[in-house]
Amino acid sequence: MSWLWIAVGGVVALYGAFVLGLVVAGRRLEARAWAGFIPDCVVLFKRLIGDERVPRGHKLLLGALLGYLAMPLDVVPDFIPVAGQLDDAIVVALVLRSVLRAAGEAPIREHWPGPESTLRLILRARSTRG
Repeated sequence: MSWLWIAVGGVVALYGAFVLGLVVAGRRLEARAWAGFIPDCVVLFKRLIGDERVPRGHKLLLGALLGYLAMPLDVVPDFIPVAGQLDDAIVVALVLRSVLRAAGEAPIREHWPGPESTLRLILRARSTRG
């Protein structure tokens, strides 16, 4: 079980270093958005699981996504810069797109705890082709 805490600590450290790098590069607004994105998504997913407008199958999908994000082992390990986070972002985007199409924008708008600019990006996923 200690390896799990070590892995979680490593991911948090890399994430923090990425956000700090944005601050050092003078991109404070982006750093603030990235610093809150993962926690905001976790809150969103938990809230959507409890919303009756989200179909049961999509609630299971959201639960599985939370489990996947919590796992230290991914398709591409998180300790690999950029690519390690990119696979998580792609999975999150696909699940959110599916939930958006099934439940509509209203539940996501109501439950999103983060900045409006990030919400607009999330909602744009519904209109993309595919």
